[in-house]
Parts: sequence; C-alpha cells; structure tokens
Amino acid sequence: MKEIKTIADIANATAIDLGPLNEIKDYVLELGPNVKIPGKVFGGAAIKAGGADFSFQVFAPGTEGGFYHVHKDHEELYFFLSGEGEYQVDGKNIPVKEGSVVRVAPAGKRTVRNTGSTPLTMLCIQYKKAEPGSVNPSDGTILPDPVKW
Repeated sequence: MKEIKTIADIANATAIDLGPLNEIKDYVLELGPNVKIPGKVFGGAAIKAGGADFSFQVFAPGTEGGFYHVHKDHEELYFFLSGEGEYQVDGKNIPVKEGSVVRVAPAGKRTVRNTGSTPLTMLCIQYKKAEPGSVNPSDGTILPDPVKW
C-alpha cells in the first residue's frame, strides 16, 4: 500500500507528496476492518489542515463509489481531473469530465461512477458549510518584501 511522504514541516507550512496522480490507485483507505476503499487517500491530517480536509480518488473504468453518503456539517467540492462519469446527488445524475466541479451541501445524498474508458480521477475538498459569499477573496495582503529564491 502506498503512503504519504512529508517533504517539509516548518513553522508556517507543511508539504506532502502523494506521488503522481496515476498512482493514486495504489492507495487504500481503511475505514474499518471490513471497509476498505481502493484508490482513495485523505491528506488533511498529514498536511495539518485545521479547517478543511481533502482527498484524491480514482475510479477504474466501469467502477463506482458503491454507496451513498451525506455529511452532518461539511460541504464538499469535487474537482474532476481526468476521465468522465456521472456524479449523482439526490437521485439526479450530473455528467462530469476533466474540468468539471460539483459542490454538494451536507444533506445531499451523493455517489459517483466512471462511465468512460479511462480512469476517473477527482479531488474532493471538504469544509464546514458557511453562507455563500462569507469567504472574502480579498482576505490576502500583498507584502512589499522582494521575492528572493
């Protein structure tokens, strides 16, 4: 089974290496003794993210999530990085492909499947639900310090 590598852990940053996207299939997420999900890896704890989590997952052609799930407090953003398939929310099938993004509210009953002939790879960002517009893109501050490499 593939493992996450820490490549930097400094005062204000942590960096990890999950390996090439085409190797995500080599991870196995173990949720219990009888629940193992191949091709899925969570990285939030490894990177010490406090307000969000993320996972990469890959589905081989003809495979699917295999179960529905919902959340209590967390919204999810799904970014589709390769392949094509369908994302189902509350019984509605949404076609997805490389470049598609799907947001799902906590109560949305969701699952996914690969309908294509190549792997379907997605990145999921999970975070606590907030009101739309409550995150301000101008939160950042440009500093006058010159960049030095």
